[in-house]
Amino acid sequence: MHKKIADCINLLGAFCGKRDVPALTPEALWDTFHIRRADVMVLFGGSILAGGDVLAEAMRQQAAASYIIVGGEGHTTEALRVLTHREYPEISTAGRPEAEIFAAYLRQRYGLAPDFLECCSTNCGNNITFLLRLLEERQIPSQSVILCQDATMQRRMEAGMRKYAPEKTVISYAAYQAHVKEENGRLSFSSPIHGMWDMEHYISLLMGEILRLTDNAQGYGPLGKGFIAHVDVPASVAEAYDYLKKHYGDFTRG
Repeated sequence: MHKKIADCINLLGAFCGKRDVPALTPEALWDTFHIRRADVMVLFGGSILAGGDVLAEAMRQQAAASYIIVGGEGHTTEALRVLTHREYPEISTAGRPEAEIFAAYLRQRYGLAPDFLECCSTNCGNNITFLLRLLEERQIPSQSVILCQDATMQRRMEAGMRKYAPEKTVISYAAYQAHVKEENGRLSFSSPIHGMWDMEHYISLLMGEILRLTDNAQGYGPLGKGFIAHVDVPASVAEAYDYLKKHYGDFTRG
């Protein structure tokens, strides 16, 4: 049974944690999108610390012309504050927005700095709308945009951008790729991921995302709340969600 549960979690994780290229390098961007550098790369503050590492490597590879961190305070912020301060006590995180914390992390660990911060958004919806406002106000070229969010929320972030800016080329690159394994009746991650959620929270985030991505009256798509563009949820993903629900019930982030 636990093996089947792990397989279902991994199916949901692979679906939600979309990556359009194998790496954020000029070569990979050229192979898939025929560009060697995107106009903008955006890291969203809902990510775990692994997102900061992805942004740093992208900056080293010159994957974009401009780099932006977006994030005020939301349901993941306190966890980011606690973990960042625990790893880097010299970084003050109390009361600070996600974008400022990630910027401090980049500076402390890598000696790098983003070009712009957006510190007011509180959810995935206004992450996108406030980002677009920033791009317009600062007149930042943004025909091609790399989006990097926590893997559980990556596909929803892309769908939000497709709703509000369908004319842009969106390149998804989830902050991490998690693989869950079963061993001796226990679930665990196959390899360490920087700042990773505990297993129960990861599962709850994934299950909550499937509810949001499903385009029905309860979801976030055009047939529901209208927060995102339509997303096709494959039958295999829906079946995996249903299987997990039998074991976890309504074990989802509200």
